[in-house]
Amino acid sequence: MTNNSAEPLKDGDQCTVIVGTHKGKSGTVRDLNTSKTGHLTITVVQENGVRFKTLAKNVVVQKE
Repeated sequence: MTNNSAEPLKDGDQCTVIVGTHKGKSGTVRDLNTSKTGHLTITVVQENGVRFKTLAKNVVVQKE
């Protein structure tokens, strides 16, 4: 799976996880990083304040 948005992911975007451990969860994108292996990782903050990390390729940006 790849990020299905036409624009690159950026801090503050609303996203939904479509693949992986956190599938179905959504929140606000924070803290974009590139890992040692070259993959883009993000921290997602849910509305209730819970944070989790995932790969950017596992999320899609929600349309506003």
